[in-house]
Amino acid sequence: MTRPHTNLTALLPALLLPLLLAACGSNDNDDNGSGNGSPAITVTELAPGAYAVAAGDAANPSSGTYYAAADGSRLLVLDDSAGQAAAMYRRDGNGAWQAAPGATTATSVALLGSNAVAATTLAVAPFAGNYAVRLADRSVALFSVNAAGDIVAGSTGCRLTGKVAPAALPNTLKLALATAGCADLPAQSDGYLVADADHAPAAFRLVVPGKAAPVDLWAFRE
Repeated sequence: MTRPHTNLTALLPALLLPLLLAACGSNDNDDNGSGNGSPAITVTELAPGAYAVAAGDAANPSSGTYYAAADGSRLLVLDDSAGQAAAMYRRDGNGAWQAAPGATTATSVALLGSNAVAATTLAVAPFAGNYAVRLADRSVALFSVNAAGDIVAGSTGCRLTGKVAPAALPNTLKLALATAGCADLPAQSDGYLVADADHAPAAFRLVVPGKAAPVDLWAFRE
C-alpha cells in the first residue's frame, strides 16, 4: 500500500541551496514555536500549492509531499523507504508548526528540492464509498464514508469512525478519526485525508499523529 517513489535526483538543487535554507530556518521567531515554551520548529516555506519534495541528508534524502494554503496553513509528510509516513509537520493558518513525533529540541526542516504537482480543492461527496485499510499487524479494517463525510465502521474487529470535512490545504480533507480495537492506533486523533494523483490504486491515505511515528493508513475502494 505504498505509492511510487519520487525521483529524488531530479529534486536535488545545487549544494548551496540546502545550506542557505538551513541557515534561514535556524532563527528563534516565536511564530515557529507553540508559544508555550515548546521547542521551536521551522520548515522551509513554499508558495500555495502541492509539491513532491526531498529533505534531510543530501546523500540519503527522504521523499515526501508538501501542501500549502493561501491562509498560511501547511502540511509536510516525509516518508520512509517503504512509502509510509515517518514524520509529519503541520501548521494551522499562521500559527506554530507542530511535529509528529513531537520535537524535544529546536528543529529546522530544510527542503533539498521541490517539484509542483497537481493541486486541487477537494470536496467530500466524491469520497463516499466503502474502503479497506491494512494495519501494521497485516489485518484489515473496513469502513465507509458517506456523502456528509461521516466515517462509519465496518464489520471488522478494528473499528474506524470519525468525520472528514473540507480543508484549506489542497489535495486534503480535514480528518477527525476515532478507533476501537485497533491495537496501537490512537483512540482519538486529528489529521488529514490526503488524495494525490500518484496514490493510485489507493483512493487516499489517512495521516494522523501517532506515538512513535505518524499513523498512515492507505485506503482502497471495496
